[in-house]
Formats: sequence, structure tokens, C-alpha cells
Amino acid sequence: MSDLELPSPCEMFSEVARMSDTTCRVMQTEDAGNVSVLVNSVFDTYIAPQYTPQGKSEFRKYTESEAFLERIDQGHFVIIAVREDVLVGMIEMRENNHVSLLFVAEAFQRQGVSRVLLEEATTHARSLGAELERITVNSSRYGVPVYEALGFRQTGPERTVNGIAFIPLAKRIEGA
Repeated sequence: MSDLELPSPCEMFSEVARMSDTTCRVMQTEDAGNVSVLVNSVFDTYIAPQYTPQGKSEFRKYTESEAFLERIDQGHFVIIAVREDVLVGMIEMRENNHVSLLFVAEAFQRQGVSRVLLEEATTHARSLGAELERITVNSSRYGVPVYEALGFRQTGPERTVNGIAFIPLAKRIEGA
């Protein structure tokens, strides 16, 4: 069991700390369960209603804690954001240049957590030797405004694969 906790209902309604109180780090094996719970909680609230039963099933298989660990063994990495031992968000990157998942707990949305996670992931990818010119993502409809605020632009039409609807977007990396 990880030392991290998910926000309790009481914490969700309490005053939220500033971003300076947020730390980011690479996900550890013991964090995978909490990361899975966070991702699926946000998914169930905001994205699942737009998915088919097949899409929901595929997504949940992809976000099982064991699946995170398998993908890390295959070269993915996950950065988590933590405030006072509370998991507030996560980003998973594939091939150092594609956002596989980016989720922020409901109580911490609209506070810059996504921006910080994307910056941390970009820095981490570069530390692994990636020469980034652009970052891509296949976003849910719900996530498109978030990604656009982060500088991403749509690169193609919405598609559905295995019941999962997504919109491809990309962001040019400055200094590349």
C-alpha cells in the first residue's frame, strides 16, 4: 500500500493549497493502485458517459494498476503530482513524446496541475535523451479544452477505436 491517499470528500471541499505546495515525481510501483483509482474516478465522472460499453471496458483494462506497471517496463513513464501526501494528478508518456493519459482529481482541476505535469513530463523526457519537437495526444472530447489551453491544436478528425472516441492533437515544443 502506498503512503499516498486520494482526496477525501472533506478535503475536496476544503481550501486548496497553492501550486507551490505541489510536488511531482516519477510514479513508483507502490503508487500504481492509487493512480489507477484516481484515473478511473475522473474517467467515470467526465468521460465514461460518452463511451460505449466496449470503450469503457477497454479503458478500464488499460488503467489497471498492473497495466501501468507493464507499460513502464515497455518504456512508458508516469509522473504524479502530490500535495501533502494526497495524489492530485498524473501524466503517462509513451515514447517520450505522446501523452497516453493525463488526469487530475476533480477537487484540483483548474488550478494548473495539468500544466505542471506536462512541463515535468517534458523535462523528464529530455532527461532521458529525447529531442522533442512536438508532443501528441489522443484526447477525449472532455479533455480538448484543457489541451488547447496548454497549446495543443487538433491535427485530425475525431475517431473511434475499440469503442474509445478520441481527437488527435499536437503541441509544438518551443526551443526544439
